[in-house]
Amino acid sequence: MTRARGAAMRRIHVGNALSAFGLGFTVPYLYVYVAQVRGLGSVTAGLVLAVFAVAALVVLPFAGRAIVRRGPLPVLLAALVLAAVGALSLGVSGQSATVLLSAALLGAGQAVMQPALATMIVDCSDTGNRSRAFAMQFFLQNLGLGVGGLIGGHLVDTSSAASFTLLFAIEAAMFLVLVAVLATVRMPRAPRMADAPGSAGRGSWRELLGNRAMVQLCVLGFVLFFACYGQFESGLSAYGVEAAGISTSTLGTALAANTLMIVVAQFAVLKFVERRKRSRVIAAVGLIWAVAWAVAGYAGLGHGSQAMATAAFVSTYALFGLGEAMLSPTLAPLVADLAPDGMAGQYNSAFALVKQLALAIGPAVGGPLAASLHGPYIVTFLLFSLGITVLAVRLGRQLTEVQDRPWAGRSRVVRQGGAPAEAVAGAEA
Repeated sequence: MTRARGAAMRRIHVGNALSAFGLGFTVPYLYVYVAQVRGLGSVTAGLVLAVFAVAALVVLPFAGRAIVRRGPLPVLLAALVLAAVGALSLGVSGQSATVLLSAALLGAGQAVMQPALATMIVDCSDTGNRSRAFAMQFFLQNLGLGVGGLIGGHLVDTSSAASFTLLFAIEAAMFLVLVAVLATVRMPRAPRMADAPGSAGRGSWRELLGNRAMVQLCVLGFVLFFACYGQFESGLSAYGVEAAGISTSTLGTALAANTLMIVVAQFAVLKFVERRKRSRVIAAVGLIWAVAWAVAGYAGLGHGSQAMATAAFVSTYALFGLGEAMLSPTLAPLVADLAPDGMAGQYNSAFALVKQLALAIGPAVGGPLAASLHGPYIVTFLLFSLGITVLAVRLGRQLTEVQDRPWAGRSRVVRQGGAPAEAVAGAEA
């Protein structure tokens, strides 16, 4: 990595941490703020959460096109300003209409940040360091969310609307600080579709849908996010309370165990992941999550003590965290490697769109099922996890050797450069 790329990457990582830190202040308390502090009721609070998902689904198809045409940095700066306005207005809104409008602005800005930052990481990295760059991004995001949520929890007071206004003001300030950090970043020159001759018809969704491997990856991504992230704060928590008798404080402990596992395991598993086929890593995650669902089944359907049920439930979240740590240096680099030159923004936006769809549908399906049909809920998502393994194996047949094993291509370069054959063989073992 050149010095200029290294400097840009450091700022991008700072940006990821700051944005996650700001989000951590408000996300855990949004429902309570709207329903209780502002007195707008559970229906309006539920609509606010739905607006976040709808806003993301509306803007992401256009965000990909804008990133392809204009580059990720201008799009990111516009998204940050939009999110800052949304956060600040949400903190002072007291009526349903203004709360929903503010949530739409904040949700749209947040949604566009993800593919824009991912594309900037792609532009500042190559196949040799991309997995590590995305692992660092995921690590900092979780660390920022955890620290932000912890500090926000000590600042918030449900009897005082002003304390929530302070939280949203801090979130808006973080977005604006990020604008200042990234506004002067010197991004390396990357291919853009607007630069290519005859590019008017390129970068379309039709062209993306013609990439069979990318379509299979999007299907796999939907199942991944539906069976994991889509259940964290809805189905799995409802199952824990209703079937396993888990207290709300234990739910917080379980979420903390998930974050702690990611923070501790992220770089421990990185070397293992970097030397394995990406499709096999994803397949292994499916098996790990199948075990997690089986452990969750024991927590709610077994006949052990409450202490054993609590330990099993917390372990479920920790196992999900281990799988997430394995996916972070795998999925995003694979999306980047599947994208033709200049189309990384389009591909990142498409994958973010799939994620938002899964996060919108997952709670709607998992919540009611978990609350009333405990056994079928566990069996359903255990089968979904095994489906991840099957889909990952099938995806591997569509990938080229370099896409599935990027380190193998680097090994061949080293061999041509004169490295001892033993060293190369040892690296490929």
